[in-house]
Amino acid sequence: MTKHVTHFIAGKRFDAVAERTGPIFDPATGAVTGAVDFATAGEVDIAVSAAREAFATWGSSPLPRRTRVMFAFREQLLARERELATLISSEHGKTVEDARGEIARGLEVVELACGIPQLLKGAFSEGVSTRVDTYSLRQALGVVCGITPFNFPAMVPMWMFPLAIACGNCFILKPSEKDPSASLLMAECLTDAGLPPGVFNVVHGDRGAVDALLEHPSVAAVSFVGSTPIARHIYETAARAGKRVQALGGAKNHMVVLPDADLDLAADAAVSAGFGSAGERCMAISVVVAVEPVADALVSRITERVVRLKVGPGTAAESEMGPLVTREHRDRVASYLDTAVAEGATLTVDGRAHAVDGDPGGFWLGPSLLDRVGADMTAYRDEIFGPVLLVLRVPSFAAALQVVNENPYGNGTAIFTSDGGAARQFQHEVQVGMVGINVPIPVPVAYYPFGGWKQSLFGDSHVYGTDGVHFYTRNKVVTSRWPESSQAGVRLGFPGTH
Repeated sequence: MTKHVTHFIAGKRFDAVAERTGPIFDPATGAVTGAVDFATAGEVDIAVSAAREAFATWGSSPLPRRTRVMFAFREQLLARERELATLISSEHGKTVEDARGEIARGLEVVELACGIPQLLKGAFSEGVSTRVDTYSLRQALGVVCGITPFNFPAMVPMWMFPLAIACGNCFILKPSEKDPSASLLMAECLTDAGLPPGVFNVVHGDRGAVDALLEHPSVAAVSFVGSTPIARHIYETAARAGKRVQALGGAKNHMVVLPDADLDLAADAAVSAGFGSAGERCMAISVVVAVEPVADALVSRITERVVRLKVGPGTAAESEMGPLVTREHRDRVASYLDTAVAEGATLTVDGRAHAVDGDPGGFWLGPSLLDRVGADMTAYRDEIFGPVLLVLRVPSFAAALQVVNENPYGNGTAIFTSDGGAARQFQHEVQVGMVGINVPIPVPVAYYPFGGWKQSLFGDSHVYGTDGVHFYTRNKVVTSRWPESSQAGVRLGFPGTH
């Protein structure tokens, strides 16, 4: 039987017949395994109404209660981790072990949310004037939503909703329609953890559901992770409606390799960060910037590793890389190989010829390596979002830094070197939000914020960390006096601090 994925509203699965649905594929076989309901604007309104009603009590619930729910949710996730990872693999295509890593990084934010009483503490100043005190509070916004991408169907939502809910908000998740089932399993875990109905809701769909959330007057804030064109649309539409917005866009992450780097370490890192999850990561390394004279030696090492990668179903223990998420996406990624060659690049490894141990109907594309890429080429300018690694050769450290800084994206970058001075200069001067030094994928731990610069972020707030807490709350400052009877009387002068 094929699966049926529907919405989760007010603590249960939505039982109305959908006007529209979309197919769910198994990327390893190409087979349709189920259907997902697409929400209408009316169904989005039902979810928002459920969240608004729940906020009346959840928003004022004691901090210990919210904390206990987060602790219990963590235990529920750990108990069902293998089930969730297998579910992600079946709809996304990534290996089960990769999916387990995604869940682990999401759990870090859940664990951060378990400490919400400390994160929500305000400030207090006694005696700012005679018998007058001033103090600050952080209070929840109300109903907030998250619109998340296909590449991390568990981790990216967990970057958002644990902190939002722990801060006292009610949350509506609109996950990708390509791999929607993980959202329902997480909803079940939250319910089993004791979260009241309506605090966490899930609506599925496409742009219609997204725009209904962006325009709904009762939605106070929007979090988004996805491509830059959609991030810009999310930001402009939601901000125009008066909402708080954090919209994380696309990336073109560069890894600079200096001549003094350990080339074996750099090659391992480039292959791991370039082809993990079939390159469908916003923090994947997509460009290796090789500072001469090491390019030939580095390309040789990378090639040796790429041709040995085992490509197959994500559920197979021996697979290192799975298929891409859809046939259309696979074909789009593959098209960059011919375009790059036509524009003058060298196709050192052609992933279309890579051996695949899997069903021929799957959405397969092996790892590909393009050398001698120029900054004016289409493959360099576009976010490919697939298993295609580019090598761009430059003559100096200064030229490498210039390449990174002139790119319109500013999500993540890395430098491989044994020179501490060069590393320090790079981290100071590079125009990118997240920097790795001999670390190829510098995704911050949960207590530091995640986010890029330039066209990789629209809005002021990064996700999780203290940025996440501040995004999902607003500050209130109270000035308090409990006067004695001798202080009574009308005073028209401007209040001072004496």
